[in-house]
Amino acid sequence: MIEFVAHNLAPIMFGSLVIFLLLGYPVAFSLAANGLLFFVIGVELAPLSPDINLFWPLLGALPDRFFGGIMSNDTLLAIPFFTFMGLILERSGMAEDLLDTIGQLFGPLRGGLAYAVIFVGALLAATTGVVAASVIAMGLISLPIMLRYGYDRRLASGVIVASGTLAQIVPPSLVLIVLADQLGRSVGDMYSGALVPALVLTGLYVTYIFGLTMFNAKSAPALPPEARTLGGGVTSLIVALVLTIAVSWVASIYLEPEVHQGAVIWGAVIGVLLIYSAAVINKAFKLTIMSYLAQQVIIVMIPPLALIFLVLGTIFLGVATPTEGGAMGAVGALILAFGKRKLNIDLMTQAMESTAKLSAFVLFILIGARVFSLTFYGVNGHIWVEELLTAVPGGETGFLIVVNILVFFLAFFLDFFELAFIIVPLLAPAAENLGIDLIWFGVLLGINMQTSFMHPPFGFALFYLRSVAAKVPYLDRITGKRMEPVTTGQIYWGAIPFLCIQLVMVALTIMFPGMVMRYKGEQAPAEPANIQIQLPSIGGGNGFGLPPLGAPGGTGASPSGQNNPLGLPPLGLPAPAPGTGSAPAGGAAQPSLGLPPLQLGGPDANAPATGANPASGTGSDTSAPTSGANEPNGSSSAPAIDLSQPPSFN
Repeated sequence: MIEFVAHNLAPIMFGSLVIFLLLGYPVAFSLAANGLLFFVIGVELAPLSPDINLFWPLLGALPDRFFGGIMSNDTLLAIPFFTFMGLILERSGMAEDLLDTIGQLFGPLRGGLAYAVIFVGALLAATTGVVAASVIAMGLISLPIMLRYGYDRRLASGVIVASGTLAQIVPPSLVLIVLADQLGRSVGDMYSGALVPALVLTGLYVTYIFGLTMFNAKSAPALPPEARTLGGGVTSLIVALVLTIAVSWVASIYLEPEVHQGAVIWGAVIGVLLIYSAAVINKAFKLTIMSYLAQQVIIVMIPPLALIFLVLGTIFLGVATPTEGGAMGAVGALILAFGKRKLNIDLMTQAMESTAKLSAFVLFILIGARVFSLTFYGVNGHIWVEELLTAVPGGETGFLIVVNILVFFLAFFLDFFELAFIIVPLLAPAAENLGIDLIWFGVLLGINMQTSFMHPPFGFALFYLRSVAAKVPYLDRITGKRMEPVTTGQIYWGAIPFLCIQLVMVALTIMFPGMVMRYKGEQAPAEPANIQIQLPSIGGGNGFGLPPLGAPGGTGASPSGQNNPLGLPPLGLPAPAPGTGSAPAGGAAQPSLGLPPLQLGGPDANAPATGANPASGTGSDTSAPTSGANEPNGSSSAPAIDLSQPPSFN
């Protein structure tokens, strides 16, 4: 029994961790306690199994793993920055303004409020990166409005939960930061790879709402005319958009000779600033340059879009690292809150307290994961997991199917941070051995982990919405009607269609990896066989303008240097005189290097009498060997060599 435990310590250790988590123990303490317990067991059982590489001095590596691997990790600094930025924006009222304005813009359409919630959810995801902030903000603001105008409770709940979870995959996502850190890849590449799948997933949500309203219009009716307080004026908004594009294009053409890089970006900045200034002047002086709807949309939309560009644009352009981009985003959020006159001590205290709690939560899980991995790697657990996954039938496809099913079911019980710190480090080596790009693999796992917020009955986003949705009947403050509460079952059933859409997105990412692989760039490097190197002609007929190579005259040189492509100075190769028998009897050319003859047989050795080739500058009468010395059958007329005597040089 002891031998069985010693040889199977890795699966037993992993199984015990799952049991601890299912029993409800905190993740960080479960990881650390499990790692230390099995470290003691592994040290005692090490003599019984060659797979166990644990010994007591190995515990001395833990401080270095804490301080060198966690505390000094610059990538993790982006987590508190983006968390603080999101909390400031969520508490400054930006989400309320966006939902009200975009809801008015899409109000005349069936399902217009649902479109607005999805659109604003994507914007909040790109500015906050925190699922809890997005779901709670939209649950408080949009759910009463959607119920007021007759939206189906399941549809309203599902749209809010699904759009809030876009913060999982839309950059700058905290999940993508953690995944990049665990996979050992660049956060900027992870952001770039996740951008297109995030937009496609948002489009799938919109498509589902459109299809639902086509077959069941009562589930998502349009806003009545009396609810559209901003009035009409969509034409004015379209004209303003066209003018912005035109000004940006003209400015980019004008700046292109002056700006070597980024002329299009600077042109877009000029166009946006111009239209924003026009909207602000129109509002301040109560002009009629544009409609009230266009004015409000421009004033409300441009600041968060500018913040998104400040954060993501600088990262994608390579101007700033993700940590620096997060710092700029935090400062930008403070400026926006100050501009809305919402920045005060209470706001700062709440945001900093929540940021400290989330950052400490992440760091404690990381510390526990380091303790667990030290023991798990010491019992060759990573090899066990790698061999288990690479042995799955179907190769790469089978591996991806099994991994996604595993992550999907583990997401019923584990949070995305727990999945990222426990499961991803075990899956990454197997994926890399199968030749899977880790950025693509990370984005795929990020989309799959998004379902962890949507799983009934354990999805955290469902809990967030449940905490702010009405639990008892209430009177609507606008219409005065009695509104029924939203039940937990309605929230769960509303999330299931969007959960299926997320699984469809996982399949699309597997079938079309180019959506993610675009992060490598549009142009692939040229094949080595197609690369041609052309050197310029510096001077002279030989291409380099160097002096000629070889002896003048003779049969091997020509005055024009045709057989002298490099044109190097002569090396002192004397040309044989005509008629002196410069070639052996076999007809092979005998090179002459101008060196004294080599005699291996001592001073009295006899040289062949024929084929003499006198050396330049010497008086010796030594001959070259005859043709028989070079014949393969070994017949030769060369004299015997006395190896007992040292060679002599004359």
